[in-house]
Amino acid sequence: MLLSAYEQGLFPWYSDGDPVIWHSPDPRFVLFPEKLHISASMRKVLKRGEFTITEDRDFPAVITSCSKAERPGQGGTWITQDMIDAYIRLHRLGWAHSAEAYFEGELAGGCYGVRMGNIFFGESMFSRKSNASKAAFLTLAQRLFSEGVRFIDSQAHTSHMESLGAVEIRRAEYIALQRETLQ
Repeated sequence: MLLSAYEQGLFPWYSDGDPVIWHSPDPRFVLFPEKLHISASMRKVLKRGEFTITEDRDFPAVITSCSKAERPGQGGTWITQDMIDAYIRLHRLGWAHSAEAYFEGELAGGCYGVRMGNIFFGESMFSRKSNASKAAFLTLAQRLFSEGVRFIDSQAHTSHMESLGAVEIRRAEYIALQRETLQ
């Protein structure tokens, strides 16, 4: 069901105890390779190797940490245990991926999402140490773009993703681009 939803431009977003609600916002918030912005301070963080960045090393810990991250202004999380189990299954099947940032051997931040062809659907990130989730995400984004990913779908506007270069596009434009990319 999740893979079918992604193919149709939908993603889950609801609170624990609610029925699954599928969203396809207008506008959609996406990050294109040519728009990726890495600030000078983040370039220094990455160059210093402040974090050890891995991919798909501990997907269950990343999604569980994302589910527990405090999000001011939100009354809960859609990352319920059922969703955690579903995404872990997608991970085992090769669809869902994570990037982890370790600091002094401890998981300090990370992100996860689903890759279908040359689209990455970013789902969530968390950080226990400043810049950890950014370091994980930027490292993952650079690799994905180098492999031909045409855009990262971050779904809805966040100031965090805007600072990294994500832009709004009309839903109709998004759906057309998505269909063309998945062909």
